Amino acid sequence: MAAEAKHFKYVILGGGVAAGYAAREFGKQGVNPGDLAIISKEPVAPYERPALSKGYLFPQNAARLPGFHTCVGSGGERLLPEWYSEKGIELILSTEIVKADLASKTLTSAAGANFTYETLLIATGSSVIKLTDFGVQGAESNNILYLRDIADADKLVAAMQAKKDGKAVIVGGGYIGLELSAALKMNNFDVTMVYPEPWCMPRLFTSGIAHFYEGYYSNKGIKIVKGTVAAGFEADANGDVTAVKLKDGRVLEADIVVVGVGGRPLTALFKGKLAEEKGGLKTDAFFETSVPGVYAIGDVATFPLKLYNEQRRVEHVDHARKSAEQAVRAIKAKESGEPVPEYDYLPYFYSRSFDIAWQFYGDNVGDDVLFGDNDPASANHKFGSYWVKDGKVVGVFLEGGSAEENQAIARVARTQPPVANVEALKTEGLEFATKA
Repeated sequence: MAAEAKHFKYVILGGGVAAGYAAREFGKQGVNPGDLAIISKEPVAPYERPALSKGYLFPQNAARLPGFHTCVGSGGERLLPEWYSEKGIELILSTEIVKADLASKTLTSAAGANFTYETLLIATGSSVIKLTDFGVQGAESNNILYLRDIADADKLVAAMQAKKDGKAVIVGGGYIGLELSAALKMNNFDVTMVYPEPWCMPRLFTSGIAHFYEGYYSNKGIKIVKGTVAAGFEADANGDVTAVKLKDGRVLEADIVVVGVGGRPLTALFKGKLAEEKGGLKTDAFFETSVPGVYAIGDVATFPLKLYNEQRRVEHVDHARKSAEQAVRAIKAKESGEPVPEYDYLPYFYSRSFDIAWQFYGDNVGDDVLFGDNDPASANHKFGSYWVKDGKVVGVFLEGGSAEENQAIARVARTQPPVANVEALKTEGLEFATKA
């Protein structure tokens, strides 16, 4: 006979950034002890995932838990496991849910335990895309690593110690590729990046923006191989990777390979049960899905982006935090019959590596207008780009901005001021945003 189900008023499925911020919001709004559970396949309480590609890998004073539990990444309170127990929030860790029955509001774990809920928040995030998924020859060799959770980060740290001062090949030219190339270089590895696109971060960067970062990385001694992919791997008798075979015929020696070729939203449990759009679970402006009482937040949600009047799915920590807060406010408002404003998100992306840091707000569509000095050899690293569509600025990127300047570009992306003359905008540069 199946064990009796554990019942909760609210269940958050997933234990990442969105789950931690949702828990904090429930705490703020008021939640009775025993009403809320977080079910996570990870063995630890929710933490700030961006630390894994940054501080966790520092050669000195590396970040470690409990230092970066949520919500420290946004300057908030650090929620230790004790915080959850004091609030009567149950953390059900190392538990993978394999079945979701929305009709009976029941979740079933791999171990056969059942959990029932009245309101469900799906915060399952993304899984990392692996080369083994595509049957890349030799991709199962040791020391071919990925980075998504703390277990991955620990494997990477162990490999870095075992292969000290060795050769690292980073497969992928996006976020993870750029941040991990920097981290491995700081740890004195010989680093080569490999990606198929004509320049790095092509989903956001223009060729003018990428020119700076590729040059900056090259000046740090990182080798960049573009326009080809890893087609296979060689390994020694122990099964440890020794080389990366590229599609163009070149072979790169490697002691460690880190792969960052994207993620996939974890929505499989809900296939055919919830409406989907653009690869995510379709929600309204309060993150409620097509089934009442079931909400989706963070990476898995495709929501109405009010500013651009379209449905969008956003994979970023900022949206994970804000969507979590919005959903919990909406749940509590519904219970009390109060109205809550619609989610009105301004897309925001950022990254830090070495001594450089950029921020981007808005939408990178239309004509791009590069301003400032994007010469990687220059001393001050200050430049940016506007995107102009239908005579208005819709997006802004800035490297090396101060807090005030970053606030100014966010304001411009939100208000979308008109631009009479694109050439004048190029000359005016950052001042267009700071005077606005």
